[in-house]
Amino acid sequence: MAKKRAKIRLFVEGTLGEGQGIVASKEQANYLFNVMRLKIGDNVLLFNGRDGEWQAEVVEAGKRAGKLACRSQTAPLQLPPDLWLLFAPIKKSRTAFIVEKATELGAARIMPVLTDFTNMDKIQIDRLRAYALEATEQCGGTFIPEVCDIQKLSDVLDDWPEDRHIMFCDESREALPVAQALAAETKGKWAIVIGPEGGFSPAEAERLRGMKQVTCVTLGPRILRADTAAVAALTAWQSALGDWE
Repeated sequence: MAKKRAKIRLFVEGTLGEGQGIVASKEQANYLFNVMRLKIGDNVLLFNGRDGEWQAEVVEAGKRAGKLACRSQTAPLQLPPDLWLLFAPIKKSRTAFIVEKATELGAARIMPVLTDFTNMDKIQIDRLRAYALEATEQCGGTFIPEVCDIQKLSDVLDDWPEDRHIMFCDESREALPVAQALAAETKGKWAIVIGPEGGFSPAEAERLRGMKQVTCVTLGPRILRADTAAVAALTAWQSALGDWE
C-alpha cells in the first residue's frame, strides 16, 4: 500500500535524487524527531532549490542526528519567469512581507535598493534570504529567489542590461494604467521598480522615464503603501506577462 504524501517540508543543502542519502543537521534532527516526533519509516518532503521536490524516508532517527533517503520525486524544479523586483527597504516587518510575497508571486531575483528618499539604509540580508527560503518552504515552491545585497538605485541603473525591460510604477498622471500599458508589451526579461514611502525623487523619476527599456505604469488612483504596491505590481505583471496562464 502506497504511503501518503508527507506533510512536513524541509530545505536541505545536499543533492537530491533517487536513493540519495541526506544527513539531517542538528537543528533539523531536533525539529523532525523531538518536535514533530517522526520515527524510522516516516516520510518528509525535501527540496534544495535545484533538484525539485523529493519524498524521503527517515532511515535513522536520533535526538541530535538523523538520516533521510530519497525515494521518489514529487515535483520537478519549477523556474519562475525571468523577473526582478527592485524595491526600497521600509520598516523591518514590512520589508520581510515584501520578500515573502515576492517569493510566493514568482520573482526570480529580489533586489533592495537605496533611493534618494529611502529611510532604511541598513538591512539584514541574511534575514531576508531566510524569509525567502521560508516562504518557498511554506508555499510548496521548488525555486528559491536570489536576494541581492543592497545597492544604490543609481548604480544598478548605470549597469542596466540592454535587453531587460523595466515596469516603472510611476505616480505621475501621464502614466498608463498597468493593464493597458502591459497589453502592448511582450514576454521576456523584466524588472519591476517600486519606490520608497516618500516616492522617487524628481531626478530618479526623470532618469527612469528617459530609459528606453522602461514602461511607465500607474497602479490606480489611490496612494498605496510600498509593500502593497509591490504585491499589486507583481500580481498585475504576472497576470499580463507571467506564468499564470
